[in-house]
Parts: sequence; C-alpha cells; structure tokens
Amino acid sequence: MSLLARIHSKSQANIQEQTTADNSTAVEHPATQQDKIIHVEVSPPLIETSYAPEPSDDYMELKNLIFKYILKERNEEEIEEIVADLDSIITEILNENEGIKDVKDWKLLKEEIKNDLTGYGPINPLLLDDSVTEVMVNGPKQVYAERDGKLGLTNIQFRDNDHVMAVLEKIVAPLGRRIDESSPMVDARLMDGSRVNAIIPPLALNGPTITIRKFSKDPFTINDLIRFGTLNEEMAEFIKASVEAKLNIFVSGGTGSGKTTTLNVLSSFISNKDRIVTIEDAAELQLGQDHVVSLETRPPNIEGKGAIYIRDLVRNSLRMRPDRIVIGEVRGGEALDMLQAMNTGHDGSLATGHSNSPRDMVARLETMVLMAGMELPVKAIREQIAGALDVIIQQSRLKDGTRRITNITEVQGLEGDIIVLQDIFTFKQSGIDQNGKIIGKLVPTGIRPKFYERMENEGIHLPTSIFTEKVEI
Repeated sequence: MSLLARIHSKSQANIQEQTTADNSTAVEHPATQQDKIIHVEVSPPLIETSYAPEPSDDYMELKNLIFKYILKERNEEEIEEIVADLDSIITEILNENEGIKDVKDWKLLKEEIKNDLTGYGPINPLLLDDSVTEVMVNGPKQVYAERDGKLGLTNIQFRDNDHVMAVLEKIVAPLGRRIDESSPMVDARLMDGSRVNAIIPPLALNGPTITIRKFSKDPFTINDLIRFGTLNEEMAEFIKASVEAKLNIFVSGGTGSGKTTTLNVLSSFISNKDRIVTIEDAAELQLGQDHVVSLETRPPNIEGKGAIYIRDLVRNSLRMRPDRIVIGEVRGGEALDMLQAMNTGHDGSLATGHSNSPRDMVARLETMVLMAGMELPVKAIREQIAGALDVIIQQSRLKDGTRRITNITEVQGLEGDIIVLQDIFTFKQSGIDQNGKIIGKLVPTGIRPKFYERMENEGIHLPTSIFTEKVEI
C-alpha cells in the first residue's frame, strides 16, 4: 500500500480512535439511562473573528518540500515513524535548502504536517473539538465553524485548492465515492458518522467547498434537550408518552434547526422489543436498541446507474416486518409510500422534513406525494395525511442561535377539504435578555389532544395538568 493510501486510511482510523476513546468515558446509552445527563467538556474557543497572518513564502515552501521529501524518500515507512522523525526531517530539508530561512514556530509546523499525515489537514482540530458542531470550508482561505449556534470565521487556512482536494479525497476515497470535474458534487460521511457535502469547481467558483455537520459522539438524551432549553419537562413527558403509544410523529423545521437530534431522542423511547428499520441518506441516527436495521441510500455510479433512493428503501422496508419505521428525511415521492405505511398498520413511525410551520409541513407533504408521479386528487392525498399523522413537532433555530421546539401540534383529521391542526404546546417569547438571548418557553394551549384516550387505553397515563399552563406566583 502506498504512503498516500495509508494516509487516507490513517485519517479515518485517527478520527475513529478519538471517538472510541471519548465514548469509553461516556455515560450509559439513552435507551437505557434516559434520566442521566451527559456533561460535555468544552474545549477552548477556536473561532476567531479575523484571519491569522498570511503564512510566509518561506514557510509554505518549506512545507511543500517536506511533503515532497516524505513521499519520495520515506514512502515505505509507517506513518507513526515519519511523525516521530519530523524534527530530523525538517532539519535535513533546511540544511539542503539554505535559501529558506529558519522557521520560528516549529511546533505549529509539525502540528500542521502531522494533521496532514494522520488526520484531515488544517480542519482536524475543529473535527476533534466537541464544542464545534459544523465546519464549512469555502475554498482554501476561508474556513468557518459553528459553535453554540453561531457561525464564526476561524484562523485556519489551506495552502491552495489542491490541498483542499487532497483532504476531500481522504474523506470520499474509503467510501468508494469519487469527486472530480465529471462528478463535482458528493455526499459522504466520516467514520464517526459526521455528514459531509462537497462541491468543487467549475460549479464552486470560490474553490472546493466542504460542509461537515458533525456527529455527536455521545447521543443527546431528552434531559440534554431540557438543559439546552429546547423543551421543558412537561413537553418531554408528553413526547415520550407519544412514542410509547405508537403515534405517528413528524418532526419538521428548517436546515440546521436540530430535527435529526430530536428524531434521535424520540427514537430512544422506542421499546427494546420492537424491530426498528431506519432509512437515511447518510446514516446519522444512533439507536441503542438491540433490534435495529439501518438502511442507507446509494448514489449512481460513474455511468449514472445503480442509484438506490429513499423511496426504494421505504418500499423494501415494508417487506422486512418492521415494528417501527424511522425515516431520516422525507423530501420527495417517498412521502406517498411513508403515508401508506402509516395507514396500513405501521404505527409509531417517525420521520423529519423541511418546513417553516406545521401547516407548511402538511402543504409540503401534499406536494411531495404529487412528486411520486401518481395523479391523485388533492382530497385523497389529504385523507392519507390526516389518517396517517398524529403529531407534528416543529423545531426552529431562533435568531440568537438557539434551537427550540416551537410547536407540538395534533393532526385532528379532515373536515371537508381542510386538514384540521390543533396546537397542544406553543413557544411563547417574553423578551430578549442583555446578551441577546431570547427569553421564552413552550407552554400548553389548554387543549387536551383527541388521542389522549388512546394513550390511556395503551396503559400510558399522563396527568391532565400538563395541558394547563402553570401560573407563576
């Protein structure tokens, strides 16, 4: 195996080892310990508001010479041996190239070379920082990171477009994916499950662009969502009971609003006795139950053939005798197959979709059903939706960067040609504090859902007081 191939392999293994090491000290899985709260240790901030000083020409030339030397002279050695010998390699290169001035910050130089050899180059520290949730590379000279719901420009830079492409190749090569001018877009994932999207020139004018949505090493529990302010204890009790009562639940919201996190928490309440089939574009769900079958879509090959889409997997899952079907995201014709599954005995199904409100989600579902190519009358589609869905949970990312559940809405049925929706809980904003944080909470509307009796019949008892707003004295 060539050194470049071993570097690719080492990059994946390095991230996986870090994940394993962190998980070894994690608390029990939420499927069995939902009353525990995970305490995440926050690293020092990496996000800056301006660029770091531009690396000098001598610095960049020295780095390039070091890589050329390693690839030519040390190609057969193990990566660990090369990393351990970096001091002597740098000294040798400096002695042979007297025109290059001595580099003052050897520690930084060695760290950058080590990241290129064993990790994902300059963005490796961001991927290992638990407090960073998203990494965005907009060409070689601009790298953004998200922390606490806020985007910030980092002081990280790549050498050039080729450097970004080399890191991107490390990501996609082990997955059997390819990215080049003939196939300039790719969806992939890291070994820890982090979702990666990349698009390169000529489509991306600023250079290779990579967006990485990081995968939480320790799955969030319902108590984490309460601690983050996403919802409160009464609402948590309600959605837990809704999952246990096998209601069909749809989580809707905008991009980056936390839909998948909420879906993962909802999934953790599914009984360990159920056979669960998960269907996703890129596997992100972390379920701790014993009987889980995970399915993932497949893109077309170089000839444009062999693609397997969400809809194909939904139809196939019905033949797998699932007790629960969990769909990562519904965005097309698979909506029809999902609704039919919910209407034909597959109760307790969960899914997510993009929308701005529960009412918008219903309208989008109508559109997505039409995308299935079936010429169905609108009323028939609405009957399918009203008969299938029980609850829509609306999640939003507010202006201060926080992610909140803003509506828990019951789908009550069809009256005439209109699907009747009724809010059970809504987010009420009371102001903004001095730090710009939105003050508010999810409060009950005072209306008890129609499926309350169904919960009681299932042996799930919810106090009626959770549907009444508490008056603060």
